[in-house]
Amino acid sequence: MVLGAVPAALVGALWVSQGGGTLGVVLWLVLVVACCGLGWIVAELAYRSLGYAERPDDLVVTSGVFVRRLVVVPYGRMQFVDVTAGLLERWMGVATVRLHTAAAATDARIPGLPADEAARLRDRLAQKGEARNVGL
Repeated sequence: MVLGAVPAALVGALWVSQGGGTLGVVLWLVLVVACCGLGWIVAELAYRSLGYAERPDDLVVTSGVFVRRLVVVPYGRMQFVDVTAGLLERWMGVATVRLHTAAAATDARIPGLPADEAARLRDRLAQKGEARNVGL
Protein backbone atom coordinates (compact mmCIF):
# COMPACT_ATOMS: atom_id res chain seq x y z
CA MET A 1 0.00 0.00 0.00
CA VAL A 2 2.69 2.44 0.98
CA LEU A 3 4.79 1.71 -2.10
CA GLY A 4 1.79 2.40 -4.34
CA ALA A 5 1.17 5.72 -2.61
CA VAL A 6 4.57 7.16 -3.50
CA PRO A 7 4.01 7.46 -7.29
CA ALA A 8 0.47 8.70 -6.69
CA ALA A 9 1.83 11.28 -4.28
CA LEU A 10 4.34 12.54 -6.82
CA VAL A 11 1.79 12.77 -9.63
CA GLY A 12 -0.74 14.41 -7.31
CA ALA A 13 1.80 16.89 -5.99
CA LEU A 14 2.74 17.87 -9.53
CA TRP A 15 -0.92 18.26 -10.48
CA VAL A 16 -1.75 20.30 -7.37
CA SER A 17 1.33 22.50 -7.76
CA GLN A 18 0.22 23.46 -11.28
CA GLY A 19 -3.16 24.69 -10.13
CA GLY A 20 -3.15 24.89 -6.34
CA GLY A 21 0.02 26.71 -5.36
CA THR A 22 1.97 26.07 -2.20
CA LEU A 23 -1.08 25.56 0.00
CA GLY A 24 -2.39 22.89 -2.38
CA VAL A 25 0.95 21.05 -2.29
CA VAL A 26 1.06 21.14 1.51
CA LEU A 27 -2.52 19.86 1.77
CA TRP A 28 -1.76 17.12 -0.76
CA LEU A 29 1.31 15.98 1.17
CA VAL A 30 -0.65 15.95 4.45
CA LEU A 31 -3.31 13.80 2.77
CA VAL A 32 -0.70 11.37 1.42
CA VAL A 33 1.00 11.05 4.82
CA ALA A 34 -2.37 10.45 6.49
CA CYS A 35 -3.25 7.75 3.94
CA CYS A 36 0.15 6.07 4.40
CA GLY A 37 -0.35 6.15 8.17
CA LEU A 38 -3.80 4.62 7.83
CA GLY A 39 -2.39 1.94 5.55
CA TRP A 40 0.32 1.20 8.11
CA ILE A 41 -2.26 0.85 10.89
CA VAL A 42 -4.42 -1.53 8.83
CA ALA A 43 -1.35 -3.61 7.91
CA GLU A 44 -0.34 -3.81 11.57
CA LEU A 45 -3.84 -4.90 12.60
CA ALA A 46 -3.86 -7.54 9.86
CA TYR A 47 -0.50 -8.86 11.05
CA ARG A 48 -1.64 -9.01 14.67
CA SER A 49 -4.84 -10.82 13.71
CA LEU A 50 -2.92 -13.79 12.29
CA GLY A 51 -2.56 -16.79 14.54
CA TYR A 52 -2.32 -20.55 14.58
CA ALA A 53 -2.51 -23.31 17.16
CA GLU A 54 -1.41 -26.91 16.90
CA ARG A 55 -3.96 -29.06 18.69
CA PRO A 56 -3.74 -32.84 19.17
CA ASP A 57 -5.94 -33.67 16.16
CA ASP A 58 -5.94 -30.55 14.00
CA LEU A 59 -4.40 -27.19 13.19
CA VAL A 60 -6.39 -24.00 13.78
CA VAL A 61 -5.55 -20.89 11.72
CA THR A 62 -7.20 -17.51 12.39
CA SER A 63 -6.96 -14.28 10.41
CA GLY A 64 -8.87 -11.14 9.51
CA VAL A 65 -9.36 -7.64 10.82
CA PHE A 66 -12.84 -6.71 9.68
CA VAL A 67 -14.03 -10.25 8.87
CA ARG A 68 -12.65 -12.85 11.25
CA ARG A 69 -11.80 -16.18 9.61
CA LEU A 70 -11.22 -19.48 11.40
CA VAL A 71 -9.88 -22.49 9.48
CA VAL A 72 -9.58 -25.89 11.15
CA VAL A 73 -7.55 -28.49 9.24
CA PRO A 74 -7.49 -32.06 10.61
CA TYR A 75 -4.02 -33.57 10.31
CA GLY A 76 -5.45 -36.64 8.56
CA ARG A 77 -6.86 -34.45 5.74
CA MET A 78 -3.60 -32.71 4.88
CA GLN A 79 -2.14 -33.81 1.56
CA PHE A 80 1.04 -31.75 1.75
CA VAL A 81 2.52 -28.75 3.48
CA ASP A 82 4.30 -26.13 1.41
CA VAL A 83 6.68 -23.35 2.47
CA THR A 84 6.98 -20.45 0.05
CA ALA A 85 9.00 -17.25 0.17
CA GLY A 86 8.95 -14.60 -2.52
CA LEU A 87 11.75 -12.15 -3.19
CA LEU A 88 10.61 -9.61 -0.59
CA GLU A 89 9.89 -12.34 1.96
CA ARG A 90 13.37 -13.83 1.50
CA TRP A 91 14.91 -10.39 1.89
CA MET A 92 12.99 -9.94 5.16
CA GLY A 93 13.79 -13.49 6.35
CA VAL A 94 10.18 -14.69 6.51
CA ALA A 95 8.15 -17.38 4.75
CA THR A 96 4.55 -18.55 4.28
CA VAL A 97 3.36 -22.02 5.27
CA ARG A 98 0.48 -23.36 3.13
CA LEU A 99 -1.62 -26.40 3.97
CA HIS A 100 -3.10 -28.23 1.00
CA THR A 101 -6.06 -30.56 1.38
CA ALA A 102 -8.39 -32.31 -1.05
CA ALA A 103 -10.95 -29.53 -0.56
CA ALA A 104 -10.24 -26.64 -2.91
CA ALA A 105 -11.92 -24.16 -0.56
CA THR A 106 -9.45 -24.78 2.25
CA ASP A 107 -6.93 -21.97 2.15
CA ALA A 108 -5.00 -22.48 5.33
CA ARG A 109 -1.90 -20.36 5.16
CA ILE A 110 0.30 -18.83 7.80
CA PRO A 111 2.27 -15.87 6.39
CA GLY A 112 5.09 -13.95 8.00
CA LEU A 113 6.78 -16.70 9.99
CA PRO A 114 10.54 -16.57 10.38
CA ALA A 115 12.04 -18.90 7.75
CA ASP A 116 13.51 -21.38 10.25
CA GLU A 117 10.25 -21.54 12.24
CA ALA A 118 8.32 -22.11 8.99
CA ALA A 119 10.58 -25.06 8.12
CA ARG A 120 10.16 -26.56 11.60
CA LEU A 121 6.37 -26.12 11.44
CA ARG A 122 6.29 -27.78 8.01
CA ASP A 123 8.23 -30.77 9.36
CA ARG A 124 6.00 -31.12 12.44
CA LEU A 125 2.81 -30.88 10.38
CA ALA A 126 4.11 -33.39 7.83
CA GLN A 127 4.93 -35.87 10.61
CA LYS A 128 1.51 -35.45 12.21
CA GLY A 129 -0.19 -35.80 8.83
CA GLU A 130 1.70 -38.98 7.99
CA ALA A 131 0.89 -40.46 11.40
CA ARG A 132 -2.84 -39.83 10.87
CA ASN A 133 -2.85 -41.20 7.30
CA VAL A 134 -1.25 -44.57 8.15
CA GLY A 135 -4.61 -46.23 8.76
CA LEU A 136 -6.22 -44.97 5.52
